[in-house]
Order: sequence, then C-alpha cells, then structure tokens
Amino acid sequence: MTAVVDHGTTRDGLIQLRRRWRPAGDAKAAMLMVHGLGEHSGRYEHVGAHFAERGYDVVMLDNRGFGASGGRRAYVDSFSQFHDDVEDQLAVIRQLGLPTVLLGHSLGGLISAGYCTGGRPLPDALVLSGPPLGYELEGSEKILKVAGPLIRRFRPGFEVRDEFDPANYATDITVGERFFEDPLRVDFMTISLALEMVGEIDRVRDAVAGLDLPTWVGHGDVDRLVPVWASEPLESVAAVRRVYDGLGHEILNEPVGLDIADEMAAWIEQTLGL
Repeated sequence: MTAVVDHGTTRDGLIQLRRRWRPAGDAKAAMLMVHGLGEHSGRYEHVGAHFAERGYDVVMLDNRGFGASGGRRAYVDSFSQFHDDVEDQLAVIRQLGLPTVLLGHSLGGLISAGYCTGGRPLPDALVLSGPPLGYELEGSEKILKVAGPLIRRFRPGFEVRDEFDPANYATDITVGERFFEDPLRVDFMTISLALEMVGEIDRVRDAVAGLDLPTWVGHGDVDRLVPVWASEPLESVAAVRRVYDGLGHEILNEPVGLDIADEMAAWIEQTLGL
C-alpha cells in the first residue's frame, strides 16, 4: 500500500505536502503523524501503510521547511507555527468522525507534546517516539544558549550543522546510510529553529506535569541523538513509557519497528476501546 500524496496550504500561505494511507475497509481511528528534524513523511511509507492495514486512516505532513513542503529550510520564526499546522490538520482529520491519535517522532515528538500542553484542541491519544524534553549544556549547546540570541538577531538564517554519522539513527546502519543519500534530507537547522527548540524544550518539560491525555512513550536505550533520559519528564504522566533495550533513535525504522507499531496500536485500541 502506497500513500496518496496531495498538497494543501498552511494558514500563513505555505504549500504543504501531505501523505495519506487509507485502510481497505472502514477505519477504526484516524492518526496524524509528525516527523523529526531534517527528514520528511516519505521515510515512513512502511509505518503509515502498516497502521492502515490495522484499520487506521493515517495522514502525515512534510513539516514546514522540510521535505517537499514550502518555507525556508529548517526555519521557523516561532515554534507555535508547527502547532498551527498540527491544529489545522487535526481539524481536517476530525471531520472523519473517528477517534483521533497524534503520533510524533523526535522533533515531531516535541511538536506533538508541545501542542498537547499548549491549550489547543486535543486528540484522543498521544504517542511519542524519542521526544527531546531535555538537553545538556555542554560544548556547542552552551555556546548556542549564550551566543545564539545575538547571532539570531543579525543572522536568523545562520546554519547550525553537525557532522553526519549514519550510526546515529538505528542499530541497522543502512537506515542512516539511506537517509544520507536522501535528496530531501535537510542537513542543518537555522539558529532561529535551534533557539526555538531550546525554548520549547524548557517550556514543555515544565508543562507536561499537567498533561491530561492518554499518552504512550517509546525510546531506544542506545539513542545517540536524543538520550533516553530526555523523555524521563514524561515518566510520571504517561500511561506507558517503554524503553527498548539495544535500539537506537528511530525505533520505527529498526528491524523490529513494525512490531513496535503493533504495540502502539494495541495500546491505542485498548485505551480508546476500539
């Protein structure tokens, strides 16, 4: 099963690519998936198709500034622009009249957790993969925190880059190797996005204590991009926080990724009575 691709427009006028996977029969629930930094929805064809086979009507956007969507690459003026896009797409999905799930990975996990702690219309359940709700002020992070606001004032599009390591994405190194060759990969983030992320992490880390929504969290214990401790703030509020021994950052792209998708779906179905 391959997604149907179409395009819409964000509330501030950007073209936005959308992938949709529909089940063969009646859908039991709707799902909006949100991808991570540098990537795009096309990396999740196998995941969207798998959820559709289980009866979910699945939509995934290319985030603004990434993939085939419009906008300056890896840039936002405000993190709330991501939330605007989630809110508008959830409103469309809710028109299906189905229970609705928001699933976010990595940066998408931060977007999703932030959305659900920001006073906006909520989905019925939240699923997070490797969400970054913490960071360490060492080396480049400390420089970013101190000098970043000044750099942003004069050069908001200044590009922040890290050396690419294909081993950072999954224990199966071919996942990272394929991503390295992906022509839609964005290999930097702007100083504006970087500082917005830091500010959002600080806000959400404090706000999740008030999260009143069924929540499932998964994290690989050898995650080299978002350390496993970064999702610990969700431990006390999530119905499930599952740490997977021996798995890397992209748990859904690991060899057992679709088994994990089945775990997510089983929890969703039990929680929502599907």
